[in-house]
Amino acid sequence: MVPKTGKVPPAAEAAHILLVEDDDGMRVLVARILRESGYRVSACRSGAEMWSLLSDTAVDLVLLDVMLPGPSGFDLLRALRAKGTLPVIMLSARNEEADRVLGLELGADDYVAKPFGRPELLARIRALLRRAVIAPTPTAATRAETLTFAGWRLDLRSRVLADPEGAVVDLSGAEYDLLLVFLEHPGRVLGREQILEMGRGRLAAPSDRSVDTLVSRLRRKLEPPEGAMPVIRTIRGSGYMLAAKVERS
Repeated sequence: MVPKTGKVPPAAEAAHILLVEDDDGMRVLVARILRESGYRVSACRSGAEMWSLLSDTAVDLVLLDVMLPGPSGFDLLRALRAKGTLPVIMLSARNEEADRVLGLELGADDYVAKPFGRPELLARIRALLRRAVIAPTPTAATRAETLTFAGWRLDLRSRVLADPEGAVVDLSGAEYDLLLVFLEHPGRVLGREQILEMGRGRLAAPSDRSVDTLVSRLRRKLEPPEGAMPVIRTIRGSGYMLAAKVERS
């Protein structure tokens, strides 16, 4: 761990982080790092304690350990995603690709393997909080308030996606970032590394399957009627492409 600099990031001042970690030593250490960096912290040991805290406490981000007594972190992540899009970073001593992919498939916004350094953890937290509270970077696409494509409507102010029938479709922070990348570059084939760069580094590395996993999640939510062309096409050997015209208003 690097020594404390004493400088508190602006985004940290009001952010409240819920840490769910059953290892006493790790929980105390991570909570101290977060508090020293200016965050408000609530810490607990299990899913039951997590739900109790969430029932009466406003939280900006959850740090969720995978291996917990009772329901696992993955089980809790499923339940959190069924309720909403609260930003979640998974923590795990297992650094296997299958675990990272499973976490992303279930809707985690990021996945950090133990042991991790203080700079990495804080950088990932800051990045996720920025994406949760700051409007998208102003570009030709995002200066508009609404983007319409293949009957879908994305409201950039509220970050709400509505399907062609008008029903709202929930998106995680990572899914929203990915969709915005495609909407900013319609008809253009995007490789994994381009998606990672344009998505501002949310995913861990271009060598793993995290981009493919995230694209797969988004495609399922944008699944067209039977017989219709998919909105996001796979270009074999090259990457992915948004196969729809985008209108800005």
